[in-house]
Amino acid sequence: MDPVDALPAPNNGSGGGLAFVFPGQGAQAVGMGRDFYERSPAARAVFGAVDAACGYAVSTLCFEGPEDALKATEHTQPALFAASVAALAACREAGLEPAAAAGHSVGEYAALAAAHAFSVEAGARLVKARGEAMAASARERPGAMAAVLGLDPAVVAEVCLQTNPVGVVHPANLNAPGQVVISGEAHAVEHAGQLLKQRGAKRVVPLAVSGAFHSPLMERASLTMRGVLELTDIRDPEIPVVANVTADYAPTGEIVRANLAAQVVGPVRWIESVQRLTQGGYTTFVECGSGTVLAGLIKRIAPEATVHSVNDMATLAAAKAAIRGSAA
Repeated sequence: MDPVDALPAPNNGSGGGLAFVFPGQGAQAVGMGRDFYERSPAARAVFGAVDAACGYAVSTLCFEGPEDALKATEHTQPALFAASVAALAACREAGLEPAAAAGHSVGEYAALAAAHAFSVEAGARLVKARGEAMAASARERPGAMAAVLGLDPAVVAEVCLQTNPVGVVHPANLNAPGQVVISGEAHAVEHAGQLLKQRGAKRVVPLAVSGAFHSPLMERASLTMRGVLELTDIRDPEIPVVANVTADYAPTGEIVRANLAAQVVGPVRWIESVQRLTQGGYTTFVECGSGTVLAGLIKRIAPEATVHSVNDMATLAAAKAAIRGSAA
């Protein structure tokens, strides 16, 4: 039986419970998940399942690196999935249960695993295929990404549209108010950056990435994932999961499958995704996995929300105490 599926099934409901969120590429760090592995039997089982499904020691890469290997897209994605789902398993073992979920980019796969849309092993195989396909697309069609700070997303989208005669560039990550990442051909990203500064952007920061993720330059990876997803058993999520590309719930396995294929080339609509959850009554978030990036974004999107970042047993204990205290 799958390590996560062996735990109590998620609670269904509409609002009022915990929304679990899972980070995407860029949140990885050498050492992630080690404390859970050493101290949580449920988390240890997740790492074992991911290692077996991927055919190599993803766990060792998470715990020991080296950093350059962990940063490679084809390794980063399975590693983040393992660390996120291990944190989820430790949370469930401690009695914290998601009532809804969302994930940023590859984090959406961990969110769907939390909802039992597929097994941990199936999710690991999917993210392994996704990382390899995106890395291959990046080699075939090199591109760039840049963070645009201090402009409304609508202005960023308008400038990208104006730039497209020069080259491919699109909004890729709508992360938080005043923070949008653009992605596409390097010369187009640079040209758009200059126009965005003229339109009032505080800064345009080139990102150290290996490809133009969430842009049309990833079309081959999207087609590859479409084929892989068709061969994967994907069930209807047992809790509400907000999809990146629609910023809405994906109620069926078929919708999940279509969304995940489109997600590779489509934007991560994180602002709207968080708003969808808060509008549904989910105002307490648990960030599962590596880092605290999502906590910072959520506080900017929904200042009234409470966010607990859980990346080791100490932060899990603190989150559990705070959540139980607020419910008392």
